[in-house]
Order: sequence, then C-alpha cells, then structure tokens
Amino acid sequence: MCAEKKKFILDLPLKVILTEEGTSHFLSHKKQLLNLKLADNRSAHGISMEHFSPSSLQNMILLDYISRLEISMPEFVSRRQEVMDLSKVIVFSILYKQFDREIYDAMIKCECVRRHNRQNPSSLIDEKTSISDKQLRLSLSMKDSTIQAAKKTILDPVWKTIMDNSEYTPEEKNVYLLMTEKFLNRLSLMNWYIIIKFFKNDGFNEILSILRQHLASYMTKSKVAEYIAVMVMELALSSENTNIRKAAKYLYQGIENYDTLIFDPEIRSQIVKELQRKHELVSLSWTIGGGSMSIGKQGLLQIMLYNKDDEQNEVKETIESKMSVNLKKKSLVDFYRQSDGQEGTDLGLYYFSYLEDACKKVNVKFESIVNQSTASDLTVINLKFNF
Repeated sequence: MCAEKKKFILDLPLKVILTEEGTSHFLSHKKQLLNLKLADNRSAHGISMEHFSPSSLQNMILLDYISRLEISMPEFVSRRQEVMDLSKVIVFSILYKQFDREIYDAMIKCECVRRHNRQNPSSLIDEKTSISDKQLRLSLSMKDSTIQAAKKTILDPVWKTIMDNSEYTPEEKNVYLLMTEKFLNRLSLMNWYIIIKFFKNDGFNEILSILRQHLASYMTKSKVAEYIAVMVMELALSSENTNIRKAAKYLYQGIENYDTLIFDPEIRSQIVKELQRKHELVSLSWTIGGGSMSIGKQGLLQIMLYNKDDEQNEVKETIESKMSVNLKKKSLVDFYRQSDGQEGTDLGLYYFSYLEDACKKVNVKFESIVNQSTASDLTVINLKFNF
C-alpha cells in the first residue's frame, strides 16, 4: 500500500483542462491558455506540462480548477510508477474533497450548531453560509494552539485503534497514521472554523464522533486508489503491447516469433520511436466530476483509455454480431473474456476482480464499459467511479 504520491516531481506529458473557476484564475494572473487537442478529437482550453509537482496538481484539483487530465504516449512501461502515482494523486484528491463535503454536511446538523443558529439568527451556520477564505484565515490565525489541541483530541483515539489492530502490518499502520492526519489537514477553512468554534463546548462530542467515524471510513475507502492505479496501468500496458506487436509485424516482416523482437531493449526502443513518429499513441484521461456548483456530481471520476484498434477486428466482429447499433458497448470484463489468446487477458481479469471487490466493500460505485465504433478504429475503455 502506498501514499498518494511518491515523487516530488512527475515527468509526464500532461494536458490539464480547466473548469470555469480554473480559467478565471489563470486569466486573472495573466497566464496564457492553450487550445488543446484531446484524444477524443475534441478541443478545450487549458495548460500543458512536462514536469509538475503532485502537490501543486492536487491543490488545483481541491480548488476545483481542473475538469480533465490527459496523457498520451507510445509506451508506458518506462513511466509505470509515475503514471500510477498520478492516478493515486487524482483519486486521493477526490476523496479529500468528498471527505470535506461530508464532514461539513454532518456537522451543520449537530445539535450544538443548531443551538447556535437558534441563538444567533443573524450569523447562521448552514448549507448557505458563505465566509471568504480571507475572513476565515484571519479568524483562525490566532488560534494555532487550539487547532493543534483539537487535532490531537480528534486523532489520538483513531491512532490508538490503528496501532492496536493486530491485523495491520507495521507498514500499513504507518500508512494509516499518515493518511488520517492528511485527511484532517486537508479539511477546508470553513470546517476548521466550525471545529474550533465549538471545541470544548457542550455538544462537541457529537462533532468528535462524526470526525472519527469519517476518518475510519475514508481510511478504508482509500484502499481503492491503489487498485485503480494498478488497473489503469494494466490497461495501458496491454494497449501498448498491442501497438508494439502491430508495429513489429510491419517493420520486421517474415519474422516468426515477434515476442523475441519486442522484448529486445534496442529493437523495442526503435519500435517505440516509430510509433511516436506515426503518432500512434495510447491516451489516458481522468475526467473529474462537477465543480463546486455541480450538486451530486462532485464525487464522480471517469477514467478513459483511448487506442487505435486495428489488431482487434475479431473482437469487434464478435461484439458487433450481437448488437445492432453503430457504437458497441460491453463491460470491461466481457471485453477481456472475448479477447481470448491475447497476452494480459488473465492478468487484466485478475486486477479487475480485485478492483470490483474493493469498490463493493467500501460502497464506491464502479462501472466499466468498452466502446468500439464501426466508423473508426478507436477503442475506448471507460471506467466510471462514484465515491
């Protein structure tokens, strides 16, 4: 199990599509935006990066500045860890946001907050409350010692439970200790304003209970980040190998055993260069559910893999013979099962079953679909999650 980021800087060709909030922020700071061409042939305004900090990217997601992220490369195996780290940064960012929203929704229903509202009708704390970050920072700036005391009060029993759990390995205990602290540290200023306002007041135990229960819940839910990263990587590697085999057959005609060729480092490097030259790339995109104003959609994540599918006509024909519309849809597990004989099929099903099981255990809705069009050679694998 890993935390949500490994490297201080990730080296990936990243396209970042901005939300309205993100666009306004960059334009207000005189930053020039690009018109980016995406894997689905759409264009959108955003920024492009080759080297970036995971923490900076995460902050942009937490601020609702990003609607979509995309990388396109001819091969993924040399960037395996970085791609998985990127996937985990994105998933953890969504979990942090969802955790923050659920904490706020639960705290404003507490009896101590309701009592405050009855006694102070001119300064209500409810779902319509809007206090600027500047005001909140000013209010909290002189209360650092109280904030630290509140954190300790919240976390001490949670950490004791973790340390006393004999089923966790030492590594898992360290990860969970760090993870629960990170979830707490990434609470919004508004949530900390409420916590500090009612800290040690009558009724604060109800808030304490909410915080600890949600920390325990999200500590468990965060396990899916690792499964998602592994599944995404497996799909990318499978598509990469399909493309490399296809290129090897074209470049080295007459050779019987293409596996011998593609696993030779020098030959594989030449094949990858040819794929790059011909712009035959595998693309991964992460579309993050609605921004701050998209009620009910904030916990959505859609991961899509795009790849030209010249080599899988038999799979297409199998699917198309069973469906009448032009755009054919199958679940990812059905797609794998109908791809008999292709390397990586069993491994893909193995990862898929773990991911599906992990999502069910923590109440994360998960759906997978493969779209294949008779009008083009593009196959799109679509993973949908609702946290």
